[in-house]
Amino acid sequence: MPKFAALFPVALLVGIVFGGDARAGDAEIRLTIKDHRFIPERLEVPAKTKLVLIIRNEDATAEEFDCSSLRREKIVHPGTETRLVLGRIEPGEYPFVGEYHKSTATGVIVAK
Repeated sequence: MPKFAALFPVALLVGIVFGGDARAGDAEIRLTIKDHRFIPERLEVPAKTKLVLIIRNEDATAEEFDCSSLRREKIVHPGTETRLVLGRIEPGEYPFVGEYHKSTATGVIVAK
């Protein structure tokens, strides 16, 4: 057996325990889609902190969260919840929209 093959189980375990998505220091921000609107429409978040947006879709149809200034978009299927890593954002205002219901699904992320 090659020497590296004996290390595989250890490497796999380290990958599972310390795997790439460290969440302990992340700030989780919750956003709900209901009646083709985002609730809340204004999200005030800490700037320069790793942010993870948790989006819950309570509608019967899909919606796409789109924040072009942060280069983030994500389809959220009906009755589901999804995580979207925003990363560390600079102070400022970042408008977002629901691509499928642009007239009603709007909001802004305000990083302070």
